Amino acid sequence: MTDEKLRGSALLSALESGEVRVAERDGQGHWIIHAWVKEAILELFRVSPVVGHRHEISFEELPGDPSVPAPFRDKAPLTVRRFTEADNVRFVPGGSSVRRGTYVGPGVILMPPVFVNIGASIGAGSLIDSHALVGSCAHVGERVHVSAASQIGGVLEPVGARPVIVEDDAFIGGNCGLYEGVLVRRGAVIAAGVVLTGSTRVFDVVNKTVLKGSAESPLEIPERAVVVPGSRPIEAGMWSTHRRLHVACALIVKYRDEKTDRATALEDAVR
Repeated sequence: MTDEKLRGSALLSALESGEVRVAERDGQGHWIIHAWVKEAILELFRVSPVVGHRHEISFEELPGDPSVPAPFRDKAPLTVRRFTEADNVRFVPGGSSVRRGTYVGPGVILMPPVFVNIGASIGAGSLIDSHALVGSCAHVGERVHVSAASQIGGVLEPVGARPVIVEDDAFIGGNCGLYEGVLVRRGAVIAAGVVLTGSTRVFDVVNKTVLKGSAESPLEIPERAVVVPGSRPIEAGMWSTHRRLHVACALIVKYRDEKTDRATALEDAVR
C-alpha cells in the first residue's frame, strides 16, 4: 500500500490489520523501512488534541465537560486496542495496554503487564511475557518468545531510522534490551541480561569475528546464534589498564543445536 491519504483512523486500522507495516522483508531477506508510515504516525500526534479517555466506553461517549475527571489522558484517536474472537489473541488481564495502531497476529499471548506501542508488529504465535515492552514501530516476528522484563526498543524519530527487528523463531531471554535498530535474525537466542545497542561489540567466539553496527548498517545478530553477556577491557591507555576496567559486550558462544531448541521451545499447552 502507498501513502496516498492514509491518515487518522484509516492509518490505525491498516496498521492493526497488517495491511500496512513500518518494516517489511523483501524476497532477498533485506528489511525495507517505510518512513512514510512513521511520518503519518507523527502527523497524527501533531494534529490530535489530548483528551480524557475512559477505556470502558467508546471515545464518542466521553462527556464534553473537561472538568469531569477521566482515568487516562492521551491523544484523541489513541485509545487501547480491543480484541474479539476473530483476532485469536490471548490477552491476559492484569494491567497490560496495547495501543491502537498495532498489529497482533493470531495465536499471540500477551502476559500482564505488557505495553505494546503504536506502529509495533507482533507475528503469529509469539509470546510476550510479563513486564515486557514492544516499542513503537518495533517488529517481532512469528513464534518469538520475549521473556519477562525485556525491552524491544521503539523509534519514531528520525523517520528514516530503522526500528528494532526480531525475526521469526528467535528467543529473547529475561531482562534483555534491544535498542537502536538492532536486527536479530531468525532463530537467534539472546540469553538473559544481554543488552544490544547500535554501538555494542559482539564477539563471535565460534567464527572468531567481531560484529558491530554503523550508521548505515545497524548491528545484526546472525541466524541461530546464541548470545550471552560478556565484557572486554577498555582500550584507553595505562590508567584504565592498571585498574582493569571493562565495558559490556556480548559473546556468540555457539549456534543453535537440538539441546538449545528443546530449552527454548514454545509450549503448545499454554495456548
